[in-house]
Amino acid sequence: MSSEYRTGREGEEFTYRGYTLDELQEMELDEVVELLPARQRRSINRGLTLQKEKLLETVREADPEETANSPIRTHLRDMPILPSFVDKTFAVYNGQSFERVRIQPEMVGHYLGEFQLTRNSVEHGQAGIGATRSSKFVPLK
Repeated sequence: MSSEYRTGREGEEFTYRGYTLDELQEMELDEVVELLPARQRRSINRGLTLQKEKLLETVREADPEETANSPIRTHLRDMPILPSFVDKTFAVYNGQSFERVRIQPEMVGHYLGEFQLTRNSVEHGQAGIGATRSSKFVPLK
């Protein structure tokens, strides 16, 4: 499975802190937690909430092909991405709707919410007639 994942360099297998994806997936949660960045490690060491525990169970039982058609829906944007999440599809809530996020190996150690933005970029057009007081004097072409 891990042979299909590549890093930026041509022909190299994906590794996270010196471990391949297969090795990471075989590890216990406590061993994986030691490899995560400090913030993610601390949030897991303080104890997962009931909702996060339930999400973790759902992920362990889910099949990657199943989640492609019906993703795992969640509001838990602050859930750290673990190696067991790889190849699964999540529908992460962005405050307005659920958007699909397919977990890649490079996402391990980040949060689910990092890959689903909550704000849209605004691109302003030109001021129209009546938009402002000064637009009254903009010549029409």
